[in-house]
Amino acid sequence: MKTVKNLVKIRNTTEHYRNSEHYKKGEVVSAFGFLTPAMVLAILFIVLPIILAFTYGFTDYYLLKPNDKQFIGLENFKRMLTDEVLIQSFLNTIKFVVCVVPLQLAMALGLALIINKKVKGVGFFRTAYFSPAVLSLVVISILWTVMLNPTSGLINEILVNIGIPKQPFLSSADQAMYTIVAISAWSGCGYQMMIFLAGLKNIDGSLYEAADIDGANVFQKFLYITIPSLKPILMFLVITTTIQAFKLIVQPMVMTGGGPDYSTMTILQYIYEYGFRHRNIGYASAVTLVFTIFLVFVSMVIKKLFREERAA
Repeated sequence: MKTVKNLVKIRNTTEHYRNSEHYKKGEVVSAFGFLTPAMVLAILFIVLPIILAFTYGFTDYYLLKPNDKQFIGLENFKRMLTDEVLIQSFLNTIKFVVCVVPLQLAMALGLALIINKKVKGVGFFRTAYFSPAVLSLVVISILWTVMLNPTSGLINEILVNIGIPKQPFLSSADQAMYTIVAISAWSGCGYQMMIFLAGLKNIDGSLYEAADIDGANVFQKFLYITIPSLKPILMFLVITTTIQAFKLIVQPMVMTGGGPDYSTMTILQYIYEYGFRHRNIGYASAVTLVFTIFLVFVSMVIKKLFREERAA
């Protein structure tokens, strides 16, 4: 009798195992079914362009003569070293990133700290601060171009009324990039603000209560509780914001066209100009490859810095 019970038990266990395996296979098939459209799009618009850029970067591919392309080795990459406009565009991009990343993150964290307070009407301000992040960059650029008009713009009219002379915000090589930095930080900080706000909500309130008992002031609580608690979020935002900043193209293209005197020309705009206006796909692809490798390097450096800081 005992032997029969054991055989029944083994049979039930085997059937259950088979059913669970069958169920798992069904889940896998369903998962791949849902993933397939995204994978196809990723291959078409990410993987394939990377492969083509790598291939074309070593050729003299001219868009209007696709059948005449020839392998030229490292000539495109050597040309970059003496391309003054490319070097200027790279320096402009670095300048933008160095200025906009700390400014945008500081604005986002400041706004998050403000709307994290339990005060009446905070929902309105949360929406108001976040709304620029969902607007089209083209629309934002056009609106600010109109408001910053050197002769009849709203901003200059306000400056004149308070006794400050009109400023050539976008028509001055000294001011144009900093103007774009300010506009970009304003338009993008709402997204980071919401992420910082989520992080602030997850900080244990007992930590602040203990700090109050120890007599810590507001700055000390911010420095020793808020910032350490937000470090994982801060690392994520620094990396994503830096990469997004390196991809700057819409604002200078719409507001200044890369001028004056190439003072706002960025790497992506330079690639667009050479690839689609000058039809030099080979050289544009080579610049794209170098720029992509540079972005990967920057991301790795940022991650390493945060890891070392966390380990310390």
